[in-house]
Amino acid sequence: MRGRPAAGKQVGSKLLWAVGAALTFAGFALAQPPPPSEVRRVVTALDPSGKAIALLDSAVPLKSFRSPNPAGEIWVTDKSPPDFSATADRAQIKVGLTPPRGGTIFRIVDFVPITPAIEKLDINTMMKVAGADAPAKGRPPRHPMMHRTRSLDYAIIMSGEIDMLLDEGEVHLKAGDVVVQQATNHAWLNRGKEVCRVAFILMDSQEP
Repeated sequence: MRGRPAAGKQVGSKLLWAVGAALTFAGFALAQPPPPSEVRRVVTALDPSGKAIALLDSAVPLKSFRSPNPAGEIWVTDKSPPDFSATADRAQIKVGLTPPRGGTIFRIVDFVPITPAIEKLDINTMMKVAGADAPAKGRPPRHPMMHRTRSLDYAIIMSGEIDMLLDEGEVHLKAGDVVVQQATNHAWLNRGKEVCRVAFILMDSQEP
């Protein structure tokens, strides 16, 4: 398995903290924040006798740490093809916005309604979060939340509605819709009044 440069990880971590602080001070929080969100997660495994069991059955909290939108990692793999764990909770593997080299991330995000403060952020806000993992091929962002990652992403809209902003135009999505994102510029904008929950499966990919 190829590892990412340690220096890159440190820079990425600092950027995540810087952007998180900027989001806080910009007043991204809702006037009356809702109670913390969570997702029930069940992980199966084989016990020593080969019997299928529920290894984990617990709530995963969704927290705001890269953007104003609470998110939680459900599972992470760091090699391809992946192996299996009969003991460890692999959601605890430390990752950034993108999956490890050769790996995947299963993530749930609750997109909160957008605020004027978000619209006024630096146009490169989310591109800075993507950092060195952003593909070189692509146009400059046209919205502070626009970014691209070197990954193939599957997105399932679980509840609510959301707009996917692209380089040209946008697509309105509702619960039950699905998206295949091929390392392209995009921004998720919730222009409604209710939270929109989206499940993402991100897979490390070749450079587009």
